[in-house]
Amino acid sequence: MTEYRRLNMSDMGSVKRLYEEAGWTAYLNDDTKLNRAWEKSLLTLGAFDGYDLIGFIRCLGDGEHTVLIQDLLVAEQHRRKGVGGKLMRSVFEEYRDVRQIFVVTDAESPAVRFYRALGLHEFEKGGMLAFFN
Repeated sequence: MTEYRRLNMSDMGSVKRLYEEAGWTAYLNDDTKLNRAWEKSLLTLGAFDGYDLIGFIRCLGDGEHTVLIQDLLVAEQHRRKGVGGKLMRSVFEEYRDVRQIFVVTDAESPAVRFYRALGLHEFEKGGMLAFFN
């Protein structure tokens, strides 16, 4: 049975393995930066199969008006088993009174279908635009 719990800095080795498996190598170039980013995160929640971290979600924001889901990763062999959905629903529950919960992903990512299935909407459907630098 999968257990869900908040992550702490002692979990960073397992977190880094999931980043590496996913090919998100930009996170792996500077341990000091990665550790600071995690320490400043609003929420870091992990999914565990026994002692093994099989997925996690990391959120940024103020927790009152805005929450950004910065990272959502599930180990390849555990995908399509409800782990990512449970992590997302945990964020929705934890921050149910927050005005905006959002996530950014590549337009061609398979994750687009996943986010839509969870009831998330594209910015343009809300009459909004997103900008980046």
